[in-house]
Parts: sequence; C-alpha cells; structure tokens
Amino acid sequence: MAENKSQFAQNEEKMIEYWEENKIFEKSIEQRKDAPMFSFYDGPPFASGSPHYGHILASTLKDTVTRYWTMKGYKVERTVGWDCHGLPVENLIEKEMKIKSKKEIFELGKNEYESIKIFNEACSSSVFRCVDEWKDTFKRIGRWADYSNQYATMDTEYIESVWWAFKELFDKGLIYKGYRVSPYCPRCGTPLSNFEVNQGYAKAKDPSIYIKVKIKNQENTSFLVWTTTPWTLPANVALAVGSTIDYIKVKVNGEFLILAKSRQEVIEKYFGKIDIVEMYKGKDLVDLEYEPVFKYFENKLDKKAWYVVAADFVSTEDGTGIVHIAPAFGEEDMQIGEKKDLPILMTVDMEGKFNPEITDWAGKFVKGADKSIMEYLKKEGILISEVDETIEHDYPFCWRCDSPLIYYALDAWYVAVTDIQEKIIFNNSKVEIEDPNGTKHDGIRWVPGHIKDGRFGKWLENVKDWNISRNRFWGAPIPVWQCEKCDQIKVVGSKEELNDKKIKDLHRPYIDDVKFECSCGGQMTRIEEVFDCWFESGSMPYAQYHYPFENKDNFEPGFPADFIAEGLDQTRGWFYTLHVLGTALFDKPAFKNVVVNGLILAEDGKKLSKRLKNYTEPNILFDKLGVDAVRYFLLTSTPIGEDYRFSDRLVQESLRKTVMMMNNLYNFYALYENTIEFDKDLSKNKLANPLDKWILAKLNILIDKTNKEMEVFDLTRASRPILEFINEFSTWYLRRSRDRFKGKDEEDKKQALNTMYNVLIELTKVSAPFIPFISDEIYQKLNGPKESVHLEDWSEVAHDLIDTKLIEQMETVRKLIEQALSVRAESGIKVRQPLSKLYITKKTVPAELFFLIKDEVNVKEVEVVAELPQGDNFKIGADENHKVALDTTIDEALKLEGNSREIIRQINSLRKKKGLSLGDIVDVSYKTSSKELTKTITTHGDEIKANTLTKELAEGKADDEYEINGQKILISIKN
Repeated sequence: MAENKSQFAQNEEKMIEYWEENKIFEKSIEQRKDAPMFSFYDGPPFASGSPHYGHILASTLKDTVTRYWTMKGYKVERTVGWDCHGLPVENLIEKEMKIKSKKEIFELGKNEYESIKIFNEACSSSVFRCVDEWKDTFKRIGRWADYSNQYATMDTEYIESVWWAFKELFDKGLIYKGYRVSPYCPRCGTPLSNFEVNQGYAKAKDPSIYIKVKIKNQENTSFLVWTTTPWTLPANVALAVGSTIDYIKVKVNGEFLILAKSRQEVIEKYFGKIDIVEMYKGKDLVDLEYEPVFKYFENKLDKKAWYVVAADFVSTEDGTGIVHIAPAFGEEDMQIGEKKDLPILMTVDMEGKFNPEITDWAGKFVKGADKSIMEYLKKEGILISEVDETIEHDYPFCWRCDSPLIYYALDAWYVAVTDIQEKIIFNNSKVEIEDPNGTKHDGIRWVPGHIKDGRFGKWLENVKDWNISRNRFWGAPIPVWQCEKCDQIKVVGSKEELNDKKIKDLHRPYIDDVKFECSCGGQMTRIEEVFDCWFESGSMPYAQYHYPFENKDNFEPGFPADFIAEGLDQTRGWFYTLHVLGTALFDKPAFKNVVVNGLILAEDGKKLSKRLKNYTEPNILFDKLGVDAVRYFLLTSTPIGEDYRFSDRLVQESLRKTVMMMNNLYNFYALYENTIEFDKDLSKNKLANPLDKWILAKLNILIDKTNKEMEVFDLTRASRPILEFINEFSTWYLRRSRDRFKGKDEEDKKQALNTMYNVLIELTKVSAPFIPFISDEIYQKLNGPKESVHLEDWSEVAHDLIDTKLIEQMETVRKLIEQALSVRAESGIKVRQPLSKLYITKKTVPAELFFLIKDEVNVKEVEVVAELPQGDNFKIGADENHKVALDTTIDEALKLEGNSREIIRQINSLRKKKGLSLGDIVDVSYKTSSKELTKTITTHGDEIKANTLTKELAEGKADDEYEINGQKILISIKN
C-alpha cells in the first residue's frame, strides 16, 4: 500500500507507469533502428524459482551497460530467455511428488512410457510458475527487457538449434561416446560434468584407513596402503607405486610392511620405533603380486589383476606412497587400467548400492557401508588404524540434490574439448577483438581483468572433455539413433530429418516413438540420454533465433556478443559453455566483454539466509528506500568481482548521498527558477563567475571519466565519480552560490541559474544508466527536450570548458579553507564570528578567488605573505603544504558583527519552525538587558533585516529566549 512506501518508491512506480504508457523502452530501440548494433546476451535463469539479490545485482549491471550503450547511439536489443530443463526442475518436481529416487519415477505410470510422460508433463507445467514474479522484479528495478521475443530452452525451435549444434560438432569429429569414469549422482541417477561438480564441493569427513595387503610368495610381508574410500576396496585390481620413489621394508610385531621411506611416520604413529630391514626403488616393486583384500572375484577374471604397477601420479604428500587402484571408480585409476589392460570390476549399481556379488554388503549404499567394511577389515587383522579415524576434506556433492557423488565408470557422450584446447585458450587471450566503437583488444576483456588468465584461464589450461549426456528425462533429447542389430548410429540435426510431420513435442517420451530403418535391415531407436542443460544454455546465442533455420540476419551480425554479465560461479558454467561452443562451432569466442560480479553477503560476511533473517526482502527494501539507492549501492560499494557486504544501513547511506542530495539540488534550483527570466542556452552564458567555470569544468571531467570507464566496462570506476560530483555540486558550488540566487545582481543571478540548469540536465544524462528513476524524474521536471532522459544521446565532452588550472586553484583554495577552519576550531572561535585577516603563503591562488576564502573562513581580508606572522594572537595551521595563519584578535566591531550573525541565525531558525516560505516578510520584536546586544542591533540592524526578510525590527514583547555569546535575548516573529 502507498502509505507503507517512501515517497521515492512511489515516484519510481509512477515513472515505471510513465515509461510503459509512453513506450519509452520501445522508442529507445526504434530511434536506433538504423544505428550500429551493440549485441547483448542474457544468461537464461530458471523461472521455476524466485529472483534474489544475486539476480538483482546481475540485472543492475546488465541494465546499466545496455542503457549506456543505447545513449551512445547503438541499437541494443534485450531479449529475455528462460532456462527450462535439467536437474533443477526435476528435483523441484521430485520434492513436490515426494519422489525419493530415480527408480520411483518409473513407477508413476503403468509402464515406462507413461511414467516418463507423467513426470515430464509435471516438469513442463512448472517451469514458468515464477515468470510473472521475474517480470515484476525486472520492471521494479528498472531493468528494460523485451518479452515479445522471449525464448525458452524447451521450445521446439530452440531444441532444433541445439540439435543442429550437436550434429555440427559430430560432423567435425568433436563428439564421441566413451566409457570413462565420471562424477555420478546415485540419487539423481546421472553423471555430471566436471564444471558442475565444482559448484557442489563442501567440507566432509571420510574414513582415513591404513590396511595391510599381503604379498604373494613373501612370508609375513605386506604392502601398507592408505585409502579414504573403503567401499572401493572390493573393486581393487592393482596397487601403484612411483618408479623413482624410495621405499622401505620395516619389521613390526614379527611381520614386514612396505611403504615409502618418507612416510615412515605412519608406521611410527601406530607402532612406535621401527626397524628398517630393506630399501627399494619403486621400480623394484613393479609386477609383484598380492592377495586380493576381498575374494569375490578370485579365480573369476580373464585379465591379470592384483599386482603392482608404476604410475606418475603417485606422491608421498600423504598416505603411504602405495595407491590402491580400482579403475571403475577413479579417473586416474581408469587411465592406468586402460594402459595396463586391467579388469574393471563394477561392484556398484546405478543407485550407488553394492551389486549382488558383493555378498556381505549387497544392496547397501556404498557410502553407508564404509564403517561396516572397516570393522570387517579390523576383525580380519587387515586394518592397522582405528575404525573411527577420519579426514576432513573438500568432497563433491550434487549441486542440486546435495547427495554425495561417486566417481563411476559408465558410457556417456562427450564433447572433445581437449582437441580444441589451443583454440579456446587463443580465443580467450590472444584473438584480436574489436568493439563497436572501434576499440581493439587482445582476447576477451574480462572485468575484473585477473579472471582472464586467472580463474578462467587456468581452468582452460586444465580442461577435460565435456560429458554432455544425462541419464534423465526432462531435457532436450540427444538426437542419436542406434541400430539394435548392428549398432550403427544416425545423428539428426533438424526436425525435418525425422521424416515425421506429426511430431510437435520433441521431448521424451514422444521423441522416443520415432524409429529409423537401418541399412542392415535392423531398427534404429533413439538412445535414452538427454542433454546436459548447460549445453542448452551455452547454445543460446544461436538457439534463441532458431539459427541456422531462420533469422540469420539477427544472429550473425551480433556474434560474438559485445557484452555479457553474470556471477563468478559462471566462469566454470555458462561463460565456459558459451566459449567452448562458440570456438567449436564458429572458431570465435562467444563474447567480447564480460562483467563478473561476486557474491552478495550480509554485512557481517555471512551468506544471506532466510533462516538467519540477516537481510530484508527485496520488495520491502524497494518500498522503504527505493530502487535507485539499491542500484547505486550495488554499482559503487564494491569493485567488480569482489563480494558485497549488503545491509539496509549501507543502502540508506547510498540514498542519502546520491538520490536525496540530487533531489535537493533540483529543489533548490526550483525555488529560484521562476524568480527571473534567463536564457537556458549554455552557449549564451558569459561565465564570468569562477564558480560557474569550475562546476562546468568538473561536469565535463565527470562526463569524460564516466564515458572512458564505461567503454571498458568498469562500472564501479564509472559510477563512483557521480557521487563525488554530486557532493561537490552541493557542498561547494551550491553552498558558495546561495547568495547569488538571493542577491540583487540580476546578471550574476541569471548566470547562476543558467549554469545550474545546464549542470542538472547534463548530470541526469550521466546518471541515467546508473540511477534511472531519479535521473528521469529530475530531467522531466527540468522540461528536458525529450520525452525521457533515456531517449537522450550521451553528452559530448566540452573540452574547452575543462579549465585544469582553475580546478587546481580551486583545490588549493579548499585546502587553505580546510586549514583555516581547523585553526578556528582549535582556537574555539565559531565560524559565525568574523575575524580580521588570514595570511597564506600560496601564491598560486589568484586574488579573484580570495572572496571564497573570506566568505568560508569569515575573515575581512586575505593576504599573501612570504613568511607567516608570529605572536600570541596568530594561530598557525599544521598542514605544511597549505600554510595559513589566522589573526584571532576580536575587537568590538568584530564582536558586534559576530553577535549579529548569531541573531540572524536564530531569527531564520524561528522562520523555519513557523514554516514560512522563502518570500514571506516578517516583523521581529526583541527584548534584552544586554547593552552589547542592544548595540549590536543598533549597529547591524539593516543587515539583520536584509538577511531575515524582516520589515520591522523593534524592541518589544518577545517569547523565545536565546543565548548569544553568553548574553540572553528574547525574540519573536510575526508575518
């Protein structure tokens, strides 16, 4: 309700209505229809969840950049899209349907087809449930977006473009099916990509055990092996050592153990002092055979197993220098297994439970079986450590369902990223990129810059092939059909290739009805996998346009994107997939400039949490403080890329220092705007007053600075000078110019109004991309020439108005004033008390600026001297660079003048209390027994009346008592 909203919030909502009624966004695009393009890609969010402060931050960055480049004269289209597929949606539906495992999905209907249909229809109906909330949030924060051409990754046209991309990669030899170890979520029943795994690491405690593995044909001799995954021991087929590592055989309790020499502390931990009886190099141990820890597969394998191999990855940083190898459950294990042709023992099913042949723990979830396995090993005398010993380390969990992942050997479809690694590195860091304004740079411009060769660059240096297949249901189906008879495959790249005019929905289970006849006479059926949703979102540059089937003129001129922006986590998510697919398909980076924001945290550094209640809901904060304040805080409080410390208090400060102060500047101007006629054309302003020259110089420096920083996408450095300028505009220019607006010098008053009008107009243009509401509100109140400031062009810098010498001089003036006021404060002399003289040594300040020093310091005269005077009545400032000396002698004349200033202040305070307006004339009566105050009024009566708009100042009955320099006076006013 309106009564719960601040005036700023109400004004912002009125502005939103104005923009919509007058189609300002549409006009901003239409008026640039023939202009050069500035292309922007918006990462599609999931509309099945509500937007939060992280989305508001990213949206603020995106909207600021796109508004700026529109004002710079470019056509900037802003298409909105929605991510619809994948585990995020599936997990949501599983919770709502109380589904606890993938297996239960197959039980929803009478058969598999019906079950998948029920589940996917539930997913489909949920994906847009929050879209209205997203649109409302976008609208409220002032983010302009085009919903008329919005896309969704579930659309048939979008999926068809994804198919095209997949087939293009397949035809280029960049798609393959491989049996490899992948991170696997047993609860979701699907593998994940390596960059998805990076989103789910958390601290976890796992067993840390040391076991004896008996060597064949050596009496009482065992290898000492360390593992943190006891559940993988039934799948062990080899032990690995480092060829050049030194190993020792030690005797303990009548038996011999072999381990790396540098790890003998392990033995000493459990057995105390030990005797070394023999030493080896790792290569001496290779091919030694040992007895399997578990006997489930003994005498049942057709490949050699349970012997020692050499491997480069063996280290002695921890463990024992002897590594347990289970190719089914470790990436390096699989690599050495393939190299040595080791058997792969798949002891676990697709739900993460032991298979029947592991008779002791059949059907038990592997992570839950560790303790039981260790107790068994202890009973058998194999375990030398304690059952309850653990290690805390980072462990991968599913980024959506939070289940612990296991590394699991399975068939999956991959993009051969390693084949194009050199290209993707080159396209990030070396390829020449030209921005729309002609600026060229090597490689993608990352903001902040360190991400280019740091977080992102290092990631590219260590890329792995990308697992793009998911054994799930709600996703774009992978368009591969395989013959049931001869295994030949057919890859489809378009809907037309299906030869099925009836099919309208390409999702499962309908797409699975499509069959092909193989050349061998067999039937081809579609493989069951769907795409990794990151493959789909990474395809958005072309898929949003249904490219290459249509809209080539929309896609091709805008690829690569001139600009994208998202959070830091997307360096290994959306940014990465865009870059890989852009390089693989077009041999180009997918974007030229990227702004990467950090996390939004609470003021104490903790994550924003509903449970902790450490933040205000966005809409409540918008109603309280307005959106402009939130936007400006997000843009200026933290350098791009770093984490934000967010609080209502800090946003309140942003409101006070920017929005409110800017509004106050306009309100002051409005008070005097109609008091005299003046020409608003700046070129007709003679600029005689140095304050006018100074503020216009500062304004043009602001325009230039903001422009240069925005052109390189440093939004923090671009937006902060606006605050600095507003502060100087208010606390220096306006404060020193107040008397000009009230004075009788009409020519000077016209100059002041002309200057202030033009500065306000130009300020609204500069601030428009950053704080769009107050900027347009003030622009319209000033009767700017366009319907909205957002239809304006970005201002050109008037270099002839940038008087750098004057700026330096004014800075010196302000430093001298600061020193003089400091001396006053130390001397206990109020500023309202006039003093006779200030001495300065800075000859760089011209005499025409002395009036500023005199007015601010309240001295009658400023004198430049070679050496400052000395004496008890001279107080000298401490700043050696801006030396001043203040004559603190106060004679009777100065004292009376000081008293008059205090009386003026008290009368004006009474005027304010009574709510009198600027032009209201009053009569003042006073009563005092002080001869000094009586003489003050007699001497300075005309000055007191002029500065308080008083017609008659006379002794008489008075009610309000004041103390002027220790003397009492009663004052009353009436109008």
